[in-house]
Amino acid sequence: MLFDTHAHLNAEQFNEDLEEVIARAKEEKVEHIVVVGFDRPTIKRAMELIEAYDFIYAAIGWHPVDAIDMTDEDLAWIKDLSAHEKVVAIGEMGLDYHWDKSPKDVQKEVFRKQIALAEEVGLPIVIDNRDETEYVVSILREEGAEEVGGIMHCYTGSAEIAQECINMNFYLSFGGPVTFKNAKKPKEVVKQIPNDRLLIETDCPYLTPHPYRGKRNEPSYVKLVAEQIAELKGMTYEEIAAITTENAKKLFGIS
Repeated sequence: MLFDTHAHLNAEQFNEDLEEVIARAKEEKVEHIVVVGFDRPTIKRAMELIEAYDFIYAAIGWHPVDAIDMTDEDLAWIKDLSAHEKVVAIGEMGLDYHWDKSPKDVQKEVFRKQIALAEEVGLPIVIDNRDETEYVVSILREEGAEEVGGIMHCYTGSAEIAQECINMNFYLSFGGPVTFKNAKKPKEVVKQIPNDRLLIETDCPYLTPHPYRGKRNEPSYVKLVAEQIAELKGMTYEEIAAITTENAKKLFGIS
């Protein structure tokens, strides 16, 4: 059994063959998938998918790159949708300065507003962070995010900051990059963090694990992430699959 905690099956890359993608995931024993919506179109599609498939859940929020587009109406809409029993988290949210679309101060404001919303509705948060880990962690601390906890999605930071995140009630999720030959940092962090704070994900259709790097990613490939983590931790694949599934269910409140 596997739990892909971060997938974008709501992306247009899956419009043509979603049923086949889901069938392959089922073949590899992927039993739960959280689909992440991060703007109006992807949130709408995520909500459609959770109605159509019993094993798909949703995280809904506003991506930092598009922070400048988010209105108060959007935030209120996310709050309303979060009442759905299969919406299990708010996000992805955070800071991403790689693209120039949204100014830094706007990203920070939208990030803080979404943390406050998550605290109001009592859901964990999913953090997207591109090379701004220290700023992200300081905002999480300032906003009291340990009250709801959440996920550092596709974690690539240091072991020291990983521990800070764990101390704030966060889980660390690893995806395709942990399988890359030159990804020394995530491999080291995986070895050091406690098993009860470990999650796995694909972030599909992006960040495809080795040996399919460069092709479209999909939930069935989360098995490759689990296999790599098992090897790094000196454990069996079955142990990692069971531990990460149990952790995800606990975080998301899925029985």
